[in-house]
Amino acid sequence: MSFVTDDAQPPEPVSVASPAPHATGTTRRGILAGAAALGGFVVLGRASPVAAAEASEKAWKHLARSLSGSLLRPGDKGFKATARPNNLVYADRLPAGIARCRTPEDVAKAILWCREHDIRFVARAGGHNYAGYSTTHGLMIDVGDLNDIAFDPQSGRVTVGAGVKNRDIYTALSRASVAITHGRCYGVGVAGFLLGGGIGFDMRLNGIGSDKLMETHVVGADGEIRTARERHQPDLFWACRGGAGGNFGINTRFVVETFAVDEITAFDITWSRKPQAVAEALITALQGTTRRLGSKITLRAVTPADRRAGKDVRVNLLGQLHGPRDELRDILAPVFAVAPSLKQTIRTGPYWEGQELLSEEGAPEHYRERSRFVERPFGARALDTAFRHARRFPGTSGSASLKLFQTGKAVNDLRARDTAFVHRRSQWLFSTSFTYEAEDGRRAVAAARDWLDETYEAMLPHCGEGAFQNFPDPALRDWAEQYYGVNYARLSEIKKAVDPDNVFRFGQSIRRPG
Repeated sequence: MSFVTDDAQPPEPVSVASPAPHATGTTRRGILAGAAALGGFVVLGRASPVAAAEASEKAWKHLARSLSGSLLRPGDKGFKATARPNNLVYADRLPAGIARCRTPEDVAKAILWCREHDIRFVARAGGHNYAGYSTTHGLMIDVGDLNDIAFDPQSGRVTVGAGVKNRDIYTALSRASVAITHGRCYGVGVAGFLLGGGIGFDMRLNGIGSDKLMETHVVGADGEIRTARERHQPDLFWACRGGAGGNFGINTRFVVETFAVDEITAFDITWSRKPQAVAEALITALQGTTRRLGSKITLRAVTPADRRAGKDVRVNLLGQLHGPRDELRDILAPVFAVAPSLKQTIRTGPYWEGQELLSEEGAPEHYRERSRFVERPFGARALDTAFRHARRFPGTSGSASLKLFQTGKAVNDLRARDTAFVHRRSQWLFSTSFTYEAEDGRRAVAAARDWLDETYEAMLPHCGEGAFQNFPDPALRDWAEQYYGVNYARLSEIKKAVDPDNVFRFGQSIRRPG
């Protein structure tokens, strides 16, 4: 997101943020008064280019003094590590400064400072935005220190700050034997996860992450800190349940309803023999199964050279069953009848111990990914197309895959217009991706991107309408329709109401009507 547009640069965005229980009563007037005591640099309007240039270093110092957190500039200790995104494709887009906010008031001051000085800004929580929309050459508003977590056993709700990561959720909620629908990458931030919907292995039983969102605090373009819930700021609340981060403000706090967890059977199984027949048997077995099972099927792509060497696509099944091991064995019996597994790990035990098998660090790397929801049975013709392309990856120093995240059941219990998350008719979420190293060179990366696009286009007839807004795809031209469908018009009206000056904008941000 950016306040000043620079067409020479890649689209600038804004992510999401969140925390601090005392934020609710803060007003823009109070923030402006505090800023005035520091030299009055937080005044809405536009500074002249000359004044902004002459006051640049002075303005940065004023910002630093106004924050209860710290301000990092290039060369400062920790600057590079904090600025680094998870997708290294965008690692060279470094900010001019990083405001490490400790309170929602810090977030408000940073936003107003950027508006005064015509400085681009983004919010950074986990930094896992696939399209680099949490990187900037302006100010990065880092909410990583807004990381408080409080579970209330009476209400069954957990309050989390925008800087909370999956790892923090695991630690806090395991003590209470409760959970929320969560991701499997330890470093993903809860803010962006929830605002874009939030998929995980629990979604078929308990709904996507945002379905359990009860309240959120949002810092707007005017510096106001608003509390949004079903009966207070209902339109903003509706938009925050699937409208994606960076569109309406910077969220600083979330209240989420939890659900009790007990024992699960977690599994990680790989097949190498008869991969296409195995995949077909897997999909058949899983498409009609209980909502207590959540899974992801991965086809690991191979190159033509791999094929000549006798290697083929490998099929992996990862997931969990809220049930015993024997029930999982019964569900998968038709698959094991096709071929034995190459390797498998199946564990039955406490829920959060099972997540240790299913989770990963998700270390920074170069990657591209594209997604599409599947609204019909994923049949033999779809698999023929998938395997044909999975056997044609041109190769990089990394890897490539085609994935099916199992949706349906509770994901589809709500209607398309009930929340901003419109994707309520799917059975699967398809995605295809590849990773690479900087040393691979332009030609190899270009060939891999061509493969990605060709694979994606070939799979579209087998999918349906809708791409996942939490997997932002800069190559997607009709992104508004694919991310938001029939909900885009309402989202656009809400954008006009809460951000009339279009302060929060980036390459694929929601536009105002007209």
